[in-house]
Amino acid sequence: MTVAAELVARVEAGDRRALARLITWIEDDDPRAHAALAGLYPRTGRAHIVGVTGAPGTGKSTLVSALAAEERKRGRTVGIISIDPTSPFTGGALLGDRIRMMEHIADRGVFMRSMASRGSVGGLSVSTSDAVRALDAFGCDVVFVETVGAGQAEIDIVRTAHSVIVIEAPGLGDEIQAFKAGILEIADVFVVNKADREGADKTANALKVMLDVGNTMKQRRGDGPARVAAPSAAEAGHHGAREGNFPAEVYAPTTDATEWRPPILKTVAAERRGVIEVVDALDAHWRHLRESGAITQRERERVEDEVRQLLGRTLTRRCVEGGGLERYAALVDAVTARALDPRGAVEALIGAWVAQRKEAG
Repeated sequence: MTVAAELVARVEAGDRRALARLITWIEDDDPRAHAALAGLYPRTGRAHIVGVTGAPGTGKSTLVSALAAEERKRGRTVGIISIDPTSPFTGGALLGDRIRMMEHIADRGVFMRSMASRGSVGGLSVSTSDAVRALDAFGCDVVFVETVGAGQAEIDIVRTAHSVIVIEAPGLGDEIQAFKAGILEIADVFVVNKADREGADKTANALKVMLDVGNTMKQRRGDGPARVAAPSAAEAGHHGAREGNFPAEVYAPTTDATEWRPPILKTVAAERRGVIEVVDALDAHWRHLRESGAITQRERERVEDEVRQLLGRTLTRRCVEGGGLERYAALVDAVTARALDPRGAVEALIGAWVAQRKEAG
């Protein structure tokens, strides 16, 4: 049995140390990780993957910790991937394990891992998809992926997650920043965290207005049915407002089961207020994806995007290595000197790699 095959067996058996080692291999782009993931792939596709994004200071880590605690109360196992900025000295995750999540450290039903963004502009590490897949194969029912919180490029989370939570908070400046950043379109659930602060209602109302405007524009363009609010929370089977929590309205699928209107919920995650409603909304969205059939299309789009990215990375590496690093450096110098355009350099690299492959037989 190979080392990778042995690790696969251990991960399948629920060995947390084996899972940690596999994610380390993934971060290091170790060939053994590729073999192990291929062996685990048939066991994937069962976890609900939830992306959590928002600007720095909105309380993403605190909310994820609170959501994990609520998921555990419901008997679910939880995986947490926190994408942190990269240390300029070590290349590792700058913040490391999140202090705010340390309450879960002794819980065998929660697996946490911080990963470095390593220069990725989309708020996600390039290894994130593989790490999520490892947690899925390990048997986690829900996997939370917390992004760096870098702004517009956070839309990359939609390529990985089934459900996306976008967090806003009062007092951070422009209430329509989410709209300008392009984040409005990716949210399946909006959360106004730190809602005990002044301006929380203003932030929630601004989000509602933007959703209504977007809905109206969609109708005028004829892009399909508008997103319409479903029955009230009570009619939808929602748990309802709990004592000490905020009243919340949850939107479920419309009558044609094809559209979902993101709910706007208020929380004080540090005090666990409003968290139940957020988990209820996530459950409702997960049901909607499966019952409407949208999960199939979303999964295919995710897989296609991942294959494209892997193809690009693999071809880039092989073309650069195949043509020789000296040739690559010479082409970069030529482009810098305006003696060659970037597209010409790419064609030269591909041509050299193809020629090498032909010579090799």
